[in-house]
Amino acid sequence: MKRIKGESHAKSKLVRNFIFGVEDSLVSTVGLLAGVAAADVDRHTILLTGGVLVAVEALSMGIGSLLSESFADEYVDGRHDEDKNSILAAIVMFGSYALAGIVPLFPYIVFVRETAFFVSIAASSFALFLLGFLGARYFGSRGYRSGLRMFLLGTSAIVVGVLVGQLLHVSG
Repeated sequence: MKRIKGESHAKSKLVRNFIFGVEDSLVSTVGLLAGVAAADVDRHTILLTGGVLVAVEALSMGIGSLLSESFADEYVDGRHDEDKNSILAAIVMFGSYALAGIVPLFPYIVFVRETAFFVSIAASSFALFLLGFLGARYFGSRGYRSGLRMFLLGTSAIVVGVLVGQLLHVSG
């Protein structure tokens, strides 16, 4: 029984880190890119900003996952060392964040800024809905409700990014 509980705990770490990594990357990256694009900067600056964000945040989130999972294990189990599940969870966090960051960034590579702005938001919003839907279905819950919740909460950050970009836009 303990083995099954341990396997379930290990699996939940991976799923939790995957969902968190994808959601955070989509929301943070598209929010930042939309805000920067709304400030009317050139495409090169948008790509540079997005690339730096995805690289730094993927590493930061992976490290944060390793540390938080290790602290949680230490608290619950009294272990003082990282187990392979915490390391794997950190790798999942890093990879999911890095890969999901491509969704909002890619349109700025292939489209002009004005088109990329809308395609990036639409693709990221759809990906958020899909993440919520599939995550819920994986756990046997209602997919549409979870998809809609993920979509609405995630796109609220996009709106904030656009508003801040427009408010802080300084012509120069």
